[in-house]
Amino acid sequence: MYKATLKFLVVGLLVVLASSCKTPKEDIVLRQIKDVVVDGTTAPMLKAQAIFFNPNPQHGKLKRINVEIFVDGKKAGTVDQELNTIIPAKGEFTVPLEVKLAMQELGFLDTIFSVLGGKKFEVRYEGVLKVNYHGFPLRVPVKYKDEVRVRF
Repeated sequence: MYKATLKFLVVGLLVVLASSCKTPKEDIVLRQIKDVVVDGTTAPMLKAQAIFFNPNPQHGKLKRINVEIFVDGKKAGTVDQELNTIIPAKGEFTVPLEVKLAMQELGFLDTIFSVLGGKKFEVRYEGVLKVNYHGFPLRVPVKYKDEVRVRF
């Protein structure tokens, strides 16, 4: 009798624990990239603020961003940052981005003349966010496209 009761309690406890560890139902959304600045003083860098939205009732932690950046269809750089940013439940959060631009991929002279002329660029961000919810790691896809006018 004691073993049966103990098994029942253990199984019941496992069911309760498993049901409390829900993964988020919706992906985190990249809403906007703002404050885009190209710093061409030393090594060309793109700096920006990424605004994300978590539609889920659970909070979590953003552990890593691994996103490739394409400018006018050509790979311009990669964001590969380790973080420990708190993700609020049902809220927005901002993450600073720094990208070392691969000018040889974009064509150095074309890029310089385009930037000086104030040309608009189509910028695409594709990759994944590595997020922890209640200790469980998740990968959240990122796909975002924007048109940016850059001037020095």
